[in-house]
Amino acid sequence: MSNNAEYYEDYPKSIVLLANFISLSIYLIGAYIMSQTGTLWLGFYILYCLWVELKVLKRSCVNCFYFGKSCGLGRGQVCSFLFKKGDPEKFVERNISWIDLAPDFMVFIVPLICGIVLLIINFDILILIAILILAVLSSAGNAIIRGSFVCKHCKQKELGCPAVELMEKRK
Repeated sequence: MSNNAEYYEDYPKSIVLLANFISLSIYLIGAYIMSQTGTLWLGFYILYCLWVELKVLKRSCVNCFYFGKSCGLGRGQVCSFLFKKGDPEKFVERNISWIDLAPDFMVFIVPLICGIVLLIINFDILILIAILILAVLSSAGNAIIRGSFVCKHCKQKELGCPAVELMEKRK
């Protein structure tokens, strides 16, 4: 932990693993559902997931306090292998809206919609279970991980985080 006992300079591996387990589970369950629609749609989904991750790395992580460090979501070190360090002021100055987050939400919304359509066409208990797990992980799972483990101990939040500001507007 940092000098201020509330924040991590580098996150414990357990938090990074837990956060990544949730994210990868969402991607894999989404991929399973999309695979039921055909290989082409599965391919589009996988490429889309990769694009979303790279977009976050390029737009946010390069400018984050955790660039090159172990952040709660595990992206800080990954980002430093792919991109050059950006300007931390750009992270703080960036304004985001719910529209900016739409691509991130589509990672689970598209498989949910496809899964519901698949259930209507031909009911399959495995698809139903996948939809339910995806819905729980995408909502409560992400909220618990970010609220209780990641954002709660984030140094960047102290320095300024547009996502936190957006969420606080909601309250």
